Amino acid sequence: MHRPPPRILRRLAKWIAAAAALTLPAAALGAAATTAPARAATGTYQQVTGFGSNPGNLQMYEYVPAGLPSGAPLVVALHGCTQSADDYYSHSGWPKFADQWRFAVVFPQTTASNNIQKCFQWFDPAKDARGGTESASIVQMVSYAEQKHGSDPRRVFVTGLSAGGGMTADLLAAYPDVFAGGAVDSGLPAQCATSLTAASGCQMNNQNLTPAQWGDKVRNSHPGYTGPWPRVAVWQGTSDYTVYPVNATELRDQWTNVWGISQTPSSTRSLPGGTTQSDYNDANGKPAVEVYSISGMGHGLAVDPGSGADQCGTTGAYFLDAICSTSYTARFWGLDGSDGSDPGDPGDPGGPGDPGGSQQCFTATNYAHVTAGRAHMSGGYTYANGSNQNMGLYNVFVTHTLKETSANYYVIADSGC
Repeated sequence: MHRPPPRILRRLAKWIAAAAALTLPAAALGAAATTAPARAATGTYQQVTGFGSNPGNLQMYEYVPAGLPSGAPLVVALHGCTQSADDYYSHSGWPKFADQWRFAVVFPQTTASNNIQKCFQWFDPAKDARGGTESASIVQMVSYAEQKHGSDPRRVFVTGLSAGGGMTADLLAAYPDVFAGGAVDSGLPAQCATSLTAASGCQMNNQNLTPAQWGDKVRNSHPGYTGPWPRVAVWQGTSDYTVYPVNATELRDQWTNVWGISQTPSSTRSLPGGTTQSDYNDANGKPAVEVYSISGMGHGLAVDPGSGADQCGTTGAYFLDAICSTSYTARFWGLDGSDGSDPGDPGDPGGPGDPGGSQQCFTATNYAHVTAGRAHMSGGYTYANGSNQNMGLYNVFVTHTLKETSANYYVIADSGC
């Protein structure tokens, strides 16, 4: 058989690669899976099955440090397109700080059966809204971790890269009663797109919305919600040509408007890796929104390999050597104890969820708990008053034991009371 000249073969290879790239949808944000070197960890990383009805057909993985006490915080970490839970576990640096500051990490994973590029579907209201299939599956993972490990329902946080970042913003908007804070890494504002067709426009273009219009997208995600809003960190590279930097500006506008604070930073400072941090403080002078802009960084999650206190992660496709974003995010949420609590501490004695309070228990169906005022219903699901733990479907077929740990603050106590 006649073999074409080398220059023809090179041209053919380039043409095939270009054609393959054009078959990827613009909404397919994220990275190719990579094989990371093994890392030392003191806990257990494993897949969890049977965490709930799982309407979104997702998979659950978790990392739990050895000897983790009850009442520790919980972090949910969402991968980008074409990635896996294993990639995020291996590269992001979250296990290091989970060991150091004592909290569990849930790594949800989607598959090609949901989306051909394995993207969390941040652009589909049937998947990402309150009660949507994928978002509901993730909230079920949170409820499972709270029950299995005794995670503190008041200190649950969510972070994600790219498409996982878009889903993170949607979860913060749809479930502010579940998540106390979030971090959107190279991601998009909540409910920017409501169709696959509109997704590429969100990735690359200014949507020309006012801060109030962006804020309404959050407020409309859970109408009538009057509780506290999540604190939000935004990470963005200035040379990102997959999710353009305008998305960081729109995220800033969205969440500062939700908080009712100015779009002008309260303070700025320079950090390693060409990073500029801008804080937007609430009425008490505490940052409610933080924006981290990394000069010259492209599309990905910022990591900083090494053994230093503020170093973390390993490099790979879309895990970029710049700064350990995970460390700064965890500190922003107070996971290092900077919020006044010890890492892993469930709260002051006698406070909500602490054994020093009332210990009265009630066993009943979800319907009866709601009727008696111990729980409430939203989107067809039942949530315990105070802790907001997901108790499952609102009906007479599901039974739980609730413990009242302080006035009108209930936690699930099915394993004993």
